[in-house]
Amino acid sequence: MSKFRVVRITLRGWQQLSHQINVLDGPARGCPVASLRSLTSRLAGMPVRLHHIVIDAHDLPRLARFWAQALGWRILSEREREVVIGPDETAPVGMCFMPVTETKTIKNRVHLDLTSEADDRDTEIERLIQIGARRVDIGQTGNESWIVLADPEGNEFCVVRPKTTLIR
Repeated sequence: MSKFRVVRITLRGWQQLSHQINVLDGPARGCPVASLRSLTSRLAGMPVRLHHIVIDAHDLPRLARFWAQALGWRILSEREREVVIGPDETAPVGMCFMPVTETKTIKNRVHLDLTSEADDRDTEIERLIQIGARRVDIGQTGNESWIVLADPEGNEFCVVRPKTTLIR
């Protein structure tokens, strides 16, 4: 099971927001569907929200399994041309894997940053390597507070120093 805090923070925040909405809604208390509807209506003024992080892949099932294992998520939908993973079907954000024919040729312009507890960081990095990640050099000096890895198809991601919020 993954111990990456970024996932737990996201879920904990969503659950707290959902709980606050349940308390405010009165009759909706304890009803996730009603809470989701209430949340949707409260956020109606927002033009867009993040839904999926989409990753191009040659071997969709393999890459989806890697990321599901890495994050402690599960495969929610698996079709020939799309695989979706997430903590569960009602999570605020998931990852979607789509097929491509061309190979990756340059450094990603967008990448994921993962974090863990301080005591778990080295163990988590080794676990990621055991399930298919590899260390990569993108020009680091060696003084960074993060480790750069690549998933089985070469998409870079970082394991950053332990964080408790999005900015600390």
